[in-house]
Amino acid sequence: MSVLIVSSLADPHARAVIAALFARGERVELLDLTEYPTQLALTLEFADGHRRFRLKRPGAGTLDLETVRAVWWRRPGAFRLPDTLRDPAHRRFAQSEANTAFQGLFASMDALWVNSPYCDSKAAHKPYQLAVAQSLGLEIPQTVMTSDPEEARAFWAACDGDVIYKQFICLPEAWSETRKLGEAENKLMDETIRLAPVIFQRRVPAVADLRVTIIGSDIFAAAVDVRTLAYDVDVRMNLDAQHVVHTLPLDVSQKLLALMRILGLVYGAIDLRLRADGRYVFLEINPAGQFLYVEEQTGQPLTAALASHLSLGTHSRNSLLNHLEPSLSLA
Repeated sequence: MSVLIVSSLADPHARAVIAALFARGERVELLDLTEYPTQLALTLEFADGHRRFRLKRPGAGTLDLETVRAVWWRRPGAFRLPDTLRDPAHRRFAQSEANTAFQGLFASMDALWVNSPYCDSKAAHKPYQLAVAQSLGLEIPQTVMTSDPEEARAFWAACDGDVIYKQFICLPEAWSETRKLGEAENKLMDETIRLAPVIFQRRVPAVADLRVTIIGSDIFAAAVDVRTLAYDVDVRMNLDAQHVVHTLPLDVSQKLLALMRILGLVYGAIDLRLRADGRYVFLEINPAGQFLYVEEQTGQPLTAALASHLSLGTHSRNSLLNHLEPSLSLA
């Protein structure tokens, strides 16, 4: 029996959890999807009332996926088709067939998922996050998501110009921090947002930003005093930001656990803002958010907690077959 981590050795989080699992005496396998199909071969076999799923690495043995009892869906890479496959139609076909086969594999594996690919993909959508948070009674920022310049300007006016804006999802080749919407950007609205919607929110004045990491039923909250930061709109832009352990009120903790249950997540990194009057405002949740920097600054045992949860590996079947959507893609 083993734990499977879907990521790459370039990911320090994957390396840290692998080391923690080895220290617990667990057998760990790493699946880097960028190695398919050039360095991996997939076989799904059904015969005589039995099934066998396996990945073969030429010259490096075979991984029997039926022995995997827990999977950490960390940050999977995209399949990397060989350059020799040049015809666009053939490349699309190969990509489509690989996506479908692997989605079927993941849906069929009898393992504990952290998190299931479907739930991870669905929970990453910011409109859905805010809708669920709002339904649970969590306070959220006043928000407009739009590609209509007139709607954006109306929101700007309603918020007296105190507005931030951010992306729906950050891509490696197109990443931008959360920014305050200034007068100059407001004037350029027609040219910038018609082709792609933008998230606009009323800025939430705060005394602290919180990163709340939830693993199963364990909650690890850490706070940064934003009043000491040079750039208080986005903590990530402050290399000197220092997190300290924070204790959440019980009602906030309960709502965050309920959020995780509804989203179908086992692991989640949640961002909150703490106002001066003691109110907590939900900003977003990242199903695969980073945690090592919080662990290093606070001493909270996040790596150990995640390794421990994966070690449980209970064979509670994760029925993705009932939820799989065609839009889920590994491309």
